[in-house]
Formats: sequence, structure tokens, C-alpha cells
Amino acid sequence: MTTPGAHVEEAFEAAIEAYLLAHGWYQGANTSYDRDLALDTVELFTFIGATQIESWEKLVGRHGGDQETAQKKFKARLTEELNRRGVIDLLRHGVTDLGVTIDLAYFRPAHGLTPALEERYQANRCAVTRQLRYAPGHDGELDLALFVNGLPVATAELKNHLTGQTVEHAKKQYRTDRSPKDLMLSGRRAVAHFAVDPALVFMTTRLQSKETRFLPFNKGTADGGAGNPPNPSGHRTAYLWEEVWQRDNWLDLLHRFVHVEPGTGKGPTGAVIFPRYHQWDAVRRLVADARSGGAGRSYLVQHSAGSGKSNTIAWTAHQLSNVHDVQDRKVFDKVVVITDRVVLDRQLQDTIFQFDHKPGVVKKIDKNSAQLAAALTGGSAQVVITTLQKFPVVLRQGAELKSGRYAVIVDEAHSSQTGEAAKDLKRVLGASAEQQLEAAAAQDAAAESATDAQDDLAAAVAARGRQENLSFFAFTATPKARTLELFGTPSDAFGATDGKVNYGPFHVYSMKQAIEEGFILDVLKGYATYGSYWKIASAAAQDPDVDKAKAAAQLARFVSLHPTNLAQKAEVIIEHFRAHTRRKIGGQAKAMVVTRSRLHAVRYKLAIDQYIREQGYDDLRTLVAFSGTVEDDGGPYTESQMNGGLAESALPVEFAGDGYQLLIVAEKYQTGFDQPLLHTMYVDKKLEGVKAVQTLSRLNRIYPGKTDTFVLDFANDTEQIQDAFAPFFEATIAEPTDPNLLYNAAARLDEFAVIDRDETATFTAAFLGSGESANASLYAQLDPAIERYAALADDDLREGFRAALTAFVRVYAFLAQIVPFADPELEQLYTYSRFLALRLPREQPAGLDLADDVVLTHLRTELIGEHDLSLTEGGGVIPGFTGEGTGGQDPQLAKLSEIIDRLNERFGTEFTEADKVFVDQIEQTCVENEALATQARVNTPENFKLALDRVLEGLVIDRLDANQEFFGRMIDDPAFGAVVREYLAQRVYGRLNDSGAAG
Repeated sequence: MTTPGAHVEEAFEAAIEAYLLAHGWYQGANTSYDRDLALDTVELFTFIGATQIESWEKLVGRHGGDQETAQKKFKARLTEELNRRGVIDLLRHGVTDLGVTIDLAYFRPAHGLTPALEERYQANRCAVTRQLRYAPGHDGELDLALFVNGLPVATAELKNHLTGQTVEHAKKQYRTDRSPKDLMLSGRRAVAHFAVDPALVFMTTRLQSKETRFLPFNKGTADGGAGNPPNPSGHRTAYLWEEVWQRDNWLDLLHRFVHVEPGTGKGPTGAVIFPRYHQWDAVRRLVADARSGGAGRSYLVQHSAGSGKSNTIAWTAHQLSNVHDVQDRKVFDKVVVITDRVVLDRQLQDTIFQFDHKPGVVKKIDKNSAQLAAALTGGSAQVVITTLQKFPVVLRQGAELKSGRYAVIVDEAHSSQTGEAAKDLKRVLGASAEQQLEAAAAQDAAAESATDAQDDLAAAVAARGRQENLSFFAFTATPKARTLELFGTPSDAFGATDGKVNYGPFHVYSMKQAIEEGFILDVLKGYATYGSYWKIASAAAQDPDVDKAKAAAQLARFVSLHPTNLAQKAEVIIEHFRAHTRRKIGGQAKAMVVTRSRLHAVRYKLAIDQYIREQGYDDLRTLVAFSGTVEDDGGPYTESQMNGGLAESALPVEFAGDGYQLLIVAEKYQTGFDQPLLHTMYVDKKLEGVKAVQTLSRLNRIYPGKTDTFVLDFANDTEQIQDAFAPFFEATIAEPTDPNLLYNAAARLDEFAVIDRDETATFTAAFLGSGESANASLYAQLDPAIERYAALADDDLREGFRAALTAFVRVYAFLAQIVPFADPELEQLYTYSRFLALRLPREQPAGLDLADDVVLTHLRTELIGEHDLSLTEGGGVIPGFTGEGTGGQDPQLAKLSEIIDRLNERFGTEFTEADKVFVDQIEQTCVENEALATQARVNTPENFKLALDRVLEGLVIDRLDANQEFFGRMIDDPAFGAVVREYLAQRVYGRLNDSGAAG
């Protein structure tokens, strides 16, 4: 057999096999594999003969004494049980045939006190088979198949960059060429299927043809992103076969990690839970450190939302309950899990029972401290679950029970749905409405600060000090500095402050990696402060390329919006929701309004409901969430009363249904609330630090058809929010302030000559049409662009086009949430670009792999519902200049003070000469504009006014915050604006021509 070239796929395959064979694995063969049973029968009986010869001889006797007959009947019995129970359950608990139990694997014992158990463990046979012909009826081959004692546990398809293929080709192969009807791939044999190339690994536990969903199985990069770091010794993905498939680690993973969620019906119908790399790595490291270091240590695990913390906690709790040190002494007598998540206790019990098959290992404490004390001191329970409120009791009991050693796992991802710490809010008598709101906000802020969960945990631990018999394992996505100090790990890697080494997390799965891998959405991509939202909307109203009629209709109201006027904010919220949010996620999108106090929540609820009634929007309904009782005019008010008698405990379920679209909250539901249909958040509350991250992160949950989120913030600025997110994810917030960005992005696309506008028009018509030929037409219009893309001169051009395509899609998606575009060519280009981006050949995967037809269905719903591809008849046009008097006469320059006086007299305003500063600044900026200088030299005064008018629009909007009264009046009142524009046109034209003549 010739040695394959180093660049081909077979060489990659051979390198992995060689490493495994050199590190304790056996080489499997097609000749020992039974295609009909999907078993390596040679490996199976070799293992049984080496470990259970007495049991096997007994079974042979019960089958009549003939070895061949016994093997045949045992294989039939084994197949029956595999099809019923699945491979993992049989590896853990064996199979019984005619009263004789045959073990199918021996897992490493928790301690070395029984040498015979270690000998049996060493007898396990892990085998790897290359190019396995795995099913009868065809000769399809799997690149790698992994077996434990003859039972298949995993498969892998390998691809090599040097032959022009990537992990995406491996995923496609599983989806299109590997049938889940074949027994090996049916879910009753192999439990994991890996798509691998030298850079990336993806994994699935369930093959479903084209619907197969692959999850990343990567380590993450040095800067916290998706993917894998460089490996100076070879492939970036070498950790898969060197660490994960390492014999001891692989057997431990099958023993202590893989489990099946309970299903219904016959056979192993539940979903197989296989750890993602960061979960497996975190648990292994925590347990290994506890084994070597013993009790008395603290660990902080910083795992983002979307990391699967519930399973990580379950695996950690189970393994800590059994860990022994190097002297074979049990490290912890009990494991205590502190959590407010009601589902975690059931999940822990189900998961741990699969590992141990012993009832009573997990005990939930739901009564009193005496029950907790009893569970800590005795009983069969190894894992005790209790609530955050009982955390101080655990600390006190731990201090008193010096003879015991305890692992305390703290799940900080608690729910804020109860709000029990908040007291009733009394009305502030004799105060103005604004004073009442300010007082309510101050009172609620004080209560919120006093009941922060991380602060409570830190205070409880600090009060007791470090205890040598207690180890803490704190899980949180957003640790505060105090939390890091108490639970974190001191290390030079985290730098030093004032000569003292800083503290950091023991293990990290960053928000950045979770976003890039597609497990959560980036809420900062769709973030806008109210100021930037207004600027975009107002700029669009004056832009000749957008639907002026729609944008201009809102402009006057935006200009006059007072930041404390709840009624006007209610209008902005509802109109934005109706125009942009309602049809997201296939018409299921919901929104949250975050208010600064319970009194604000009450008044927001009243204002929004009143606006909805006045407008006759009977398709919108709201719920409100706040604690206690609020006294106000028309009150007192409670949450249940304002929600029509709905019980507080029923609110999450009701909001998840179709009956309600907006949830107005005051502190409740800002953390620990998992509602994936939340798309938009309206924030009217100052947010800082961890609270900002936790609140905005309510939007980040993924859902089929949910491709973006949006935040409209009335109270914060971008720098504050960016600073809040920075410790957990290095993100920048870029706020578009000009709808022309979209036209710039489209022009950038055109530079590559890849997209043909005729093809985009034909594509969109087919997309919105129906009939048997519509789907074929979509591909027919995309394929030419793909060919032109492939024909680009080099990789840099292709990369540049892909970046331009992505930029256009993102800018459109963001601006379309603010400005109702009605430009048919842009609509067509956006529709076309979305699908072209899906079909372009990919060098890197694009996050979580969702089925294309789901994207297609929801995108089509969104486009039909939200975008009108035809221009409306009689669309209004805002003239660029509407001043009084036109003609070719020489400009007559007037003093600015005279202009101010004329404005006050004519329009009843009260501007002073102090306002001249702002007009002077605009004038000077125009004079310094090189393009305007050219226009002034080559145009008449009348034509110059048209050029100046376009520049003035942007300058006025940019300065709006500095003098909202003056510049707001310029935008809101065309006649007023015309006077100022006429003055500026005369001044700028005269100065530029004077300077030109002088030069």
C-alpha cells in the first residue's frame, strides 16, 4: 500500500489513526464488523472472553452448550436491548440474557481501593476503524468509526483544506449522503457524529438528513472568539484526538457526561446530551483541581448566556460528589447547589440517576433550615439543592460542622421574577408629578441596590471568612469585582494593581464566543439611543432617496418629544413596535419596556393602554410586572389588578402566548427571564455595569427565524452601554446616523460587478411568487452571481465582496427598524443579498447551523408583512428649499441680529443674540467646506442654494442636541427654516466668492 501524499484527506485520516493506535487504541477492521447488526463482533467477544469468561461459559450452557449458537442468540438479545435502551445505557449497565448479566464496559472506579476494578477497567477495548462500510445494501464508507468493546459510539467525517474542502463539506456529507435510516446512524448505535477539518470541529447527536443541526465543538480563540487557537505542533483540531478521544478521557466522557433526556414511547427517544467542549473542559478542570487541592478553595466559572450552565452544573455536582484525592479519601461529604431555578432540581435528579441508577442521591430542600441541617449531616443524599435565601444558613452550618467537607455550587443566574424584597410604594403627598416619579425612582433604586444577588453572596461569604472545609464553585455570566475577589483565582495572567495580583475566573466561555458560535444574539448590533434614532428618522425625512411621506409624518412629533413625557414616549414605543417589531420572528415578536420605578411602570401601563385605545389598535395588548402595591391617582395599583386579575405566577406563561405583545417592567424580569420571542426593548432607566448587561441580554436568546434584535434607549448613551459590556465581550457600538449609509453600501457592492440588478428583480419576483417553477428560478438567478464571484481575480477581492455583502445586509436590517424605506431597488437588492450570502462558498462556518428553509419561510413572512415593494401613488415630496422670493438678483447681506429679530417678530419666538453663536458656527463650517467652495465659484446664487441646502440638513441635525429649540424649529417649521436658510445662503455664497476673487 502506497503512502498517501501529505496534502490529501487520507493523510489527515492516517495521522489521526496513528496517534490513537500509539496511545492505547486498537485497530478495527471491516472484516470484523457486522453490517446488519452495526456491531464489531470480533471486538465484542474478545472483550467478553478477556473479562467475563465464567459468566460467558454459564450463558453458553444455558443456550445449549454450543459456542456458535450462544454467540448468535446473544447477538440477537444484545441487538434487541440496543434498539430499546440505546448504546450508552448498555455500556453503563450491561445486558441480561437468560438470567446471566454480561457487562459491556468497565468504567474507571472513583478510588483505587479495589484493584480488581482497575484491572477490569484497563481491559476495555477502544477501537478505531477507517473507511468503515457501515450498512447493508450499499458501500458507503465512514472516514472514522469509534468503538468501545465492539459497540459503536461515534463516527467522524474528515476534510482537508489542502484539497479545497472544509468542515462545511463534512457537514453536507452527513446531511446528504448519510441516511439516518441506516442502523449505525439511527440514534440506536453511535451517539455522536463529528465533522472535522484541520481548523474546526462540529458535532451532532442526531442525524436528520438536511435538517441535521451541528454544534461547534471548538476550544475558542485567545481573544475569546469562536474557533481554535493556532497549534505550533500541528493541526488546530488536534485536541479532539489528543485530549477528547484520549482513551481515559473518552471513556470518562461516555460514563459521566453523555446522557439521554427522558422521552416518550418505545426506544431511546429522548435527546442525547453530549457536552460542548467548554462544558467538558470546565468540569474536568474543576474536578481535577478539587482532587489535588482538597476542600477550602474557591472557583469562579464565567460562562455566558447560551453556554448551557444547567448541564455544566449538573455534571460538576455529580462528579464532585464522587471525587477522591490521591490518597483515595473522599474530598467532599456533600455537595450543596444554591439556585433559584426551579427546573434545576428535576434536571439534576434525572441526570444523576442515569449515571448512578440510585434513587435519593439528590435532595431538594424546600421547607426550613432544620431540613437543610439534617440533609447536610446525614441521609443518603449526596447532592443537596436549596435556594439563595438559605445560603447564609449553609455557611453557618458549614462553620459549625467542622468534621464535614462541603462543595457549595452557586448558580448566580437566579430569577428576578418574585421581587419579594421590594416594599409597598406609598404616594408622596404634596409633590408634583415629576417629583413623585423622581422619588419613586430613588426609592426603587435603593431597594434594587440592597437586594442584588451577587452582593448578597459576597457579603455572606465575607462575613464568615474563608473556611477550610468549604469549597465554593460560583457560576455566573457577569461577575462583579467583589465576586471576582472572593471566588476568583489570583494569577499573574490577570495583571496586577498596586503591586497585588489581580483575580480572574477559573474558566471562561465568553459572550463573544457564544455570539460567534450562534448560541445567543448580539444585542449591541441593534442598539440605538433615542438621540441617534431621532437623527436617523429626521435625516431620512429630508433625504430625497427615501419615503419622505412616511418619515416626515413622524418628524414633528419626534422633535417635540419631551424626555419625561410618558404619553409621548408611549406613542413612539407603540408606533415603532407596529412599524418594525410586530412582524419579526414570523409575526411572533414581543417587546419589553424597562422603566425606572414601579410608579413609572404603573403610569407607562396607563399611558400605553390609553394610546392603544385611542388609536383603535385592538391587536396589541400589554402586561405589567412590578412588586407590592403602588399608591397613585386612581390607585392603589397591584400587578395582578392592572393585568385583569392575572396571577403573578401565571404572567410568564401568558406572555409567552399569542395574547400579549408588550411587557412593561420595573425591576422584575430584568434578569433570569428566558423568553426567546423577545425582540425589542425600550429602555427608560439608567443602566450601569452588570445590570446593563443582564437587562439587555433578555433579548439575546435564539429562536427559529429570529435573526436580529433592537434596543431603543431613552436614558443611556452608547459609551455607558459599551463600557458595561466591555469586561464580558469586547464590543463596539456603531450608531448609523445617516440613511445614505445604505446607498453607500449598495454602491460598494456594485463596484465588484458580481450582482446584476436585472437578476435581483427577477429573483424577487420569483421569491414573492408561487408555482412550481418559482424555486428553480431562485437558483437560476443566484447561480450567475456565484460564478462571477468565483471568477474574481484573487482571494482579497472575494473577501472584499463578501464583506461588502455582509455590510449591506446588516446596514439595511438596522436602518429598516427605524426608517420605513420604500425604494424597490433596495428592497430587491436586500432580498437577493440575503440568499446570495447563504449560497456563497464559505471558508468559515457562520455560527449555529439552522435549516435554510426555516430562514426562507420567516424571511418571506417578514418581507411581505413589513415592506411594500412598490412606490405609493402620490408620495409626498419635501422640497429642498421653500424660502420666500427667488430670482437672479445679487444677494443682499443682512446682519444676523436682524435675522434673529425678524424671526422673533414673525414667529413669536424668543431667541436672543446668544443663539447667534450656533448660526455662526454653521456658517463657518459651510465656508470651510471644499465642495461648497467649488459650487459657489461655478454656480449662480440660486443653484448654489440647492447644494447648500443638502449640507445644511446634516449640520442642523448634528447640532440639534446643542440647541433643540432653535434647530428643532428650523426642521419643524418650513417657513421659519426658509428664513434662516436664505440668510445662510447669502452669507456663505458671498464669503466664498469674495475669498475666491481675492485668491
